[in-house]
Amino acid sequence: MSAELAQAVGDDERPLVVTLALDDVSQQRLDGLRRAHFPADRNHLPAHVTLFHALPGRRVRSVRHLLADAAQEVGSFDVRVGEVMRLGRGTALRLASGELEALHARLLSRLRTELGDDALTAQDRHRLRPHVTVQNKVDPARARALAERLEVEVSPWTARAAALELWRYDGGPWSPVETLHLPSP
Repeated sequence: MSAELAQAVGDDERPLVVTLALDDVSQQRLDGLRRAHFPADRNHLPAHVTLFHALPGRRVRSVRHLLADAAQEVGSFDVRVGEVMRLGRGTALRLASGELEALHARLLSRLRTELGDDALTAQDRHRLRPHVTVQNKVDPARARALAERLEVEVSPWTARAAALELWRYDGGPWSPVETLHLPSP
C-alpha cells in the first residue's frame, strides 16, 4: 500500500474523485490552455478528465482495488482530443474514444455491484461525456469568445491514456491518493 493510500484510508469522509491521466505531451498542452483561460483564483488543479466525481470516501480500498484491476485489464489506449465543447459559462475540449467509453461503462457496472447504486451520485450514474475543462465560471460572452477562438486555433490530436488517478476532494483542491498506470499493449 502506498503512503498516500495509507493516509487516505484514515480520511474516511472526503469523497473520492477518479480521473484519467493522458500522456505527458498532451497533459502539458492542456495544462497550458487551462492556465491561460481558467480564472486564476479558481484554478486549483491541473487539467483533468473526470471519470467519477464523488465516490464514497469510506470505500477507498474497494475503489482502489476496482481501479487497479481495470487498469491491468484495459492497458493504455488512444483518445482523440480537440472538439470544442461550449459549457455556457466555460469551454472544454471533448475526448472521443470507444475504449474510454467501454472502460467507464465497465467501472460503473463494477462500482454499482461493489458499492451499490445508491452509493453513487446521480452525476456518477450517468453516461460519461469525457472532456477537459479549460475555462469555467466566466461570463457567457467571454466563454463564447474563447470557444470561437479555440475552434480555429486548436487542431484535434490523438493523446494516449496513461493512468487512472484516485483523488480525495478537499472542498476545492484535491489530494492525490494513488496513480494506477495503464500498461502498454
